[in-house]
Amino acid sequence: MPWSPLRKGTRLSFPLQNPDGSWPDHVAVSLGWDPSDQGLWVDADGTITPGSRIDLNSAALLFAGEVLVDAVYHEQLVSRDGSVSHSGDSPTGDGVGDNEVITVDLTRMTPEVTSVIFLVTSYSEQSFAQIENAYYRLLDTTTGTEITRYVLSGGPHTGLAMGKLVRTPQCWYFVGIGAGIYAHHVAEAVPQVARFLP
Repeated sequence: MPWSPLRKGTRLSFPLQNPDGSWPDHVAVSLGWDPSDQGLWVDADGTITPGSRIDLNSAALLFAGEVLVDAVYHEQLVSRDGSVSHSGDSPTGDGVGDNEVITVDLTRMTPEVTSVIFLVTSYSEQSFAQIENAYYRLLDTTTGTEITRYVLSGGPHTGLAMGKLVRTPQCWYFVGIGAGIYAHHVAEAVPQVARFLP
Protein backbone atom coordinates (compact mmCIF):
# COMPACT_ATOMS: atom_id res chain seq x y z
CA MET A 1 0.00 0.00 0.00
CA PRO A 2 1.25 3.57 -0.61
CA TRP A 3 0.89 4.65 3.00
CA SER A 4 1.35 2.99 6.35
CA PRO A 5 -0.08 3.73 9.80
CA LEU A 6 2.14 5.68 12.14
CA ARG A 7 0.57 3.85 15.05
CA LYS A 8 0.94 0.10 15.26
CA GLY A 9 -2.46 -1.58 15.16
CA THR A 10 -4.36 1.41 13.79
CA ARG A 11 -7.75 0.29 12.51
CA LEU A 12 -8.66 0.95 8.89
CA SER A 13 -12.44 0.91 9.38
CA PHE A 14 -14.16 2.03 12.55
CA PRO A 15 -17.07 4.05 13.95
CA LEU A 16 -16.17 7.73 14.09
CA GLN A 17 -15.61 7.72 17.81
CA ASN A 18 -13.16 9.22 20.28
CA PRO A 19 -11.00 6.98 22.49
CA ASP A 20 -13.29 7.83 25.43
CA GLY A 21 -16.33 6.52 23.52
CA SER A 22 -17.88 9.91 22.71
CA TRP A 23 -19.20 10.68 19.22
CA PRO A 24 -17.65 13.80 17.66
CA ASP A 25 -19.88 16.30 15.87
CA HIS A 26 -16.99 18.20 14.31
CA VAL A 27 -13.94 16.54 12.75
CA ALA A 28 -11.03 17.60 10.59
CA VAL A 29 -8.72 15.91 8.14
CA SER A 30 -5.34 17.61 8.20
CA LEU A 31 -2.57 17.27 5.62
CA GLY A 32 1.09 18.11 6.15
CA TRP A 33 4.35 17.72 4.22
CA ASP A 34 7.89 19.07 4.04
CA PRO A 35 8.76 21.81 1.52
CA SER A 36 11.25 21.18 -1.25
CA ASP A 37 14.89 21.25 -0.17
CA GLN A 38 15.99 22.46 -3.60
CA GLY A 39 15.20 26.09 -2.90
CA LEU A 40 12.42 28.21 -4.35
CA TRP A 41 12.71 30.20 -7.55
CA VAL A 42 10.69 33.38 -7.22
CA ASP A 43 9.74 35.12 -10.45
CA ALA A 44 9.90 38.92 -10.88
CA ASP A 45 6.16 39.20 -10.19
CA GLY A 46 6.57 37.28 -6.92
CA THR A 47 5.17 33.95 -8.11
CA ILE A 48 6.94 30.68 -7.35
CA THR A 49 8.20 28.81 -10.39
CA PRO A 50 6.45 25.42 -10.88
CA GLY A 51 8.77 22.50 -10.36
CA SER A 52 10.78 24.26 -7.64
CA ARG A 53 8.17 23.61 -4.97
CA ILE A 54 5.95 20.85 -3.62
CA ASP A 55 2.30 21.80 -3.77
CA LEU A 56 -0.09 19.19 -2.41
CA ASN A 57 -3.81 19.88 -2.43
CA SER A 58 -6.39 18.28 -0.18
CA ALA A 59 -10.01 17.84 -1.22
CA ALA A 60 -13.29 16.41 0.05
CA LEU A 61 -15.79 14.90 -2.40
CA LEU A 62 -19.38 14.60 -1.16
CA PHE A 63 -21.49 11.79 -2.60
CA ALA A 64 -25.16 10.82 -2.46
CA GLY A 65 -24.86 7.14 -3.22
CA GLU A 66 -22.69 7.07 -6.33
CA VAL A 67 -23.51 10.65 -7.41
CA LEU A 68 -21.05 13.47 -6.73
CA VAL A 69 -23.09 16.31 -5.22
CA ASP A 70 -20.39 18.70 -4.00
CA ALA A 71 -16.64 19.19 -3.71
CA VAL A 72 -14.48 21.23 -1.35
CA TYR A 73 -10.88 22.05 -2.33
CA HIS A 74 -8.56 25.03 -2.79
CA GLU A 75 -10.77 26.59 -5.49
CA GLN A 76 -14.07 26.05 -3.63
CA LEU A 77 -13.46 26.45 0.07
CA VAL A 78 -16.95 25.74 1.45
CA SER A 79 -19.63 23.19 0.58
CA ARG A 80 -23.05 24.46 -0.44
CA ASP A 81 -24.62 23.36 2.86
CA GLY A 82 -21.76 24.92 4.84
CA SER A 83 -20.86 21.64 6.55
CA VAL A 84 -17.40 21.22 4.98
CA SER A 85 -14.74 23.90 4.74
CA HIS A 86 -11.13 24.12 3.55
CA SER A 87 -8.44 26.22 5.24
CA GLY A 88 -7.00 27.37 1.90
CA ASP A 89 -4.13 26.48 -0.39
CA SER A 90 -0.59 25.94 0.89
CA PRO A 91 1.50 26.12 -2.30
CA THR A 92 4.84 25.11 -0.74
CA GLY A 93 4.36 23.09 2.46
CA ASP A 94 6.22 25.74 4.46
CA GLY A 95 5.50 26.11 8.14
CA VAL A 96 5.25 23.82 11.15
CA GLY A 97 2.42 21.32 11.52
CA ASP A 98 -0.64 20.97 9.32
CA ASN A 99 -0.48 22.72 5.95
CA GLU A 100 -4.09 22.24 4.81
CA VAL A 101 -7.12 21.39 6.95
CA ILE A 102 -10.61 20.29 5.90
CA THR A 103 -13.16 20.62 8.68
CA VAL A 104 -16.49 18.79 8.72
CA ASP A 105 -19.55 19.71 10.81
CA LEU A 106 -21.46 16.42 10.82
CA THR A 107 -24.52 18.10 12.36
CA ARG A 108 -24.93 20.31 9.26
CA MET A 109 -24.29 17.65 6.63
CA THR A 110 -27.13 17.48 4.10
CA PRO A 111 -29.12 14.24 4.69
CA GLU A 112 -28.61 13.15 1.06
CA VAL A 113 -24.84 12.91 1.57
CA THR A 114 -23.93 9.28 2.28
CA SER A 115 -20.14 9.46 2.06
CA VAL A 116 -17.26 11.92 1.91
CA ILE A 117 -14.01 10.85 0.22
CA PHE A 118 -10.82 12.71 1.15
CA LEU A 119 -8.12 13.11 -1.50
CA VAL A 120 -4.66 14.57 -1.85
CA THR A 121 -3.14 15.43 -5.22
CA SER A 122 0.28 16.71 -6.21
CA TYR A 123 -0.49 19.91 -8.11
CA SER A 124 3.24 20.45 -8.71
CA GLU A 125 3.38 16.99 -10.34
CA GLN A 126 5.87 15.22 -8.08
CA SER A 127 5.20 11.57 -7.31
CA PHE A 128 4.87 10.56 -3.67
CA ALA A 129 8.30 8.94 -3.96
CA GLN A 130 9.66 12.51 -4.19
CA ILE A 131 7.71 13.95 -1.24
CA GLU A 132 9.05 13.71 2.29
CA ASN A 133 7.21 13.41 5.61
CA ALA A 134 3.72 13.69 4.17
CA TYR A 135 0.93 12.65 6.53
CA TYR A 136 -2.74 13.04 7.17
CA ARG A 137 -4.62 12.83 10.41
CA LEU A 138 -8.22 12.73 11.54
CA LEU A 139 -9.16 14.61 14.68
CA ASP A 140 -12.11 15.70 16.79
CA THR A 141 -11.90 19.47 16.54
CA THR A 142 -14.04 20.04 19.64
CA THR A 143 -11.73 18.21 22.02
CA GLY A 144 -8.54 18.30 19.94
CA THR A 145 -8.31 14.50 20.15
CA GLU A 146 -6.39 12.90 17.29
CA ILE A 147 -8.44 9.88 16.22
CA THR A 148 -5.95 8.42 13.75
CA ARG A 149 -2.88 9.39 11.75
CA TYR A 150 -1.25 7.95 8.63
CA VAL A 151 2.02 8.41 6.76
CA LEU A 152 1.73 9.01 3.00
CA SER A 153 4.93 7.56 1.63
CA GLY A 154 6.49 6.28 -1.56
CA GLY A 155 5.09 5.16 -4.88
CA PRO A 156 4.90 6.51 -8.44
CA HIS A 157 1.41 7.97 -8.05
CA THR A 158 0.68 11.71 -7.91
CA GLY A 159 -2.44 11.45 -5.78
CA LEU A 160 -4.05 9.44 -3.01
CA ALA A 161 -7.57 8.54 -2.01
CA MET A 162 -6.83 8.84 1.69
CA GLY A 163 -10.04 7.73 3.38
CA LYS A 164 -13.76 8.30 3.60
CA LEU A 165 -16.57 9.03 6.00
CA VAL A 166 -19.58 6.76 5.50
CA ARG A 167 -23.02 7.46 6.96
CA THR A 168 -24.87 4.56 8.59
CA PRO A 169 -28.21 4.62 10.45
CA GLN A 170 -26.32 4.47 13.75
CA CYS A 171 -23.32 6.72 13.19
CA TRP A 172 -20.60 7.84 10.79
CA TYR A 173 -17.78 5.42 10.04
CA PHE A 174 -14.26 6.28 8.95
CA VAL A 175 -12.71 3.93 6.40
CA GLY A 176 -9.03 4.18 5.46
CA ILE A 177 -8.40 3.72 1.72
CA GLY A 178 -4.77 4.61 1.01
CA ALA A 179 -4.94 3.94 -2.73
CA GLY A 180 -2.69 5.69 -5.24
CA ILE A 181 -4.23 7.58 -8.13
CA TYR A 182 -2.76 9.63 -10.98
CA ALA A 183 -4.07 13.18 -10.75
CA HIS A 184 -2.69 16.69 -10.31
CA HIS A 185 -6.10 18.32 -9.77
CA VAL A 186 -9.26 17.15 -8.05
CA ALA A 187 -11.13 17.20 -11.38
CA GLU A 188 -8.74 14.53 -12.70
CA ALA A 189 -9.22 12.47 -9.53
CA VAL A 190 -13.03 12.30 -9.54
CA PRO A 191 -13.37 9.55 -12.20
CA GLN A 192 -10.83 7.40 -10.33
CA VAL A 193 -12.66 7.27 -6.99
CA ALA A 194 -15.92 5.57 -8.05
CA ARG A 195 -14.50 2.21 -6.96
CA PHE A 196 -14.20 3.46 -3.39
CA LEU A 197 -17.88 4.33 -2.97
CA PRO A 198 -19.96 2.23 -0.54
